[in-house]
Amino acid sequence: MSKKKIAIIGPAYPYRGGNALFVSYLYDILKEQFDLKVFNYKLLYPSVLFPGTTQQDKSDYIIKKAPNERIINSINPFNWFLAAKKIDNFNPDLIIFDWWNPFFGPSHFVISNSLKKKYKNKILFITENVISHEGRFVDKFLTKLGIRNADKFLVLSDTVENSLKEYSKNKKIYKSSLPVYDCYNTGENEDIAKIKTELGFSSADRIILFFGYVRKYKGLNILLDAMPELIRYNKNIKLLVVGEFYDNSEKYYKQIDDLKIKENVIVVQKFVPNEDVGIYYNISELVVLPYLEATQSGVLNIAYGFNKPVIVTDVGGLSEDVIEGETGFVVKSDDVNSLVDGIKKYFSFSDSVNFKVNISNKIKDNEFNKLPMLMKEILN
Repeated sequence: MSKKKIAIIGPAYPYRGGNALFVSYLYDILKEQFDLKVFNYKLLYPSVLFPGTTQQDKSDYIIKKAPNERIINSINPFNWFLAAKKIDNFNPDLIIFDWWNPFFGPSHFVISNSLKKKYKNKILFITENVISHEGRFVDKFLTKLGIRNADKFLVLSDTVENSLKEYSKNKKIYKSSLPVYDCYNTGENEDIAKIKTELGFSSADRIILFFGYVRKYKGLNILLDAMPELIRYNKNIKLLVVGEFYDNSEKYYKQIDDLKIKENVIVVQKFVPNEDVGIYYNISELVVLPYLEATQSGVLNIAYGFNKPVIVTDVGGLSEDVIEGETGFVVKSDDVNSLVDGIKKYFSFSDSVNFKVNISNKIKDNEFNKLPMLMKEILN
């Protein structure tokens, strides 16, 4: 019996970032039971719209590399019809669009619209986001346009499911979750003390980590405001900020100076290649996500991949992935005192709670692991 064929439309290597990583995990978990083909972008974002240094994965160590065909130009309408024809030539039993940003609304609409007649009830949109975190008025229109031809949806959190209901027109919504991104944890024995010293820490330091792109909605300023009280609580608490700044970095450095916390904050301002991610997670004992808004977060799932506990705010789907007091703590968003209390609570529990074992037990039940079974249900 031949395998069912699934076409996946989304970013993959050589692109970097969470969406490309998700598509690669999606490919890996489905490849044994289905005949898959990933239709990747040959142009993702025009450079003028991309705030980072590069869209390409320049890492020396490529962790996930789903085979793919680069056919889609996100800003060329003529290309979209050709892309639809190539997808049709594969003759899939299911077409999956990875949706995360309204920018792709026009291209997703034209491609799906070209396919919908022949592939009736065979178009699935995996909605990582519904509206982007820093959305504008036009985003609502582009979202409605982009996902209009979906026959069914797959969401990765309750929050996205609730947001999607405004757009889904009562179409079937399935639910899974983000995978646990354990691909960075290679199991190598890091010399923690040596790495701490090289980065400017002492062996006694208790390091909390803020990791990933720095954007306004991620609330780094709230975490910095929490630091003076945390230092009074324990002078060995140090904050490690690692990531590429998509927001004005100078205001954060000024905040650090104004708060007089420079001795307790180390900033590594760069996009981190795959081979270096483990360095920062392994020397940290707690990962903090002080976000002002969110859906779900790859940063949290990387933390779980290293068995690291988390502090998250009560926004979006973040709290859905935290077992209070066992894998981390949930605090109020945009509330310095609540964040301070949550971090203090972690340190007060750190000797009596085995967070590592709790996280290891939790990730065994990750819904993403059941995706092949769910895809069979969707196909039927």
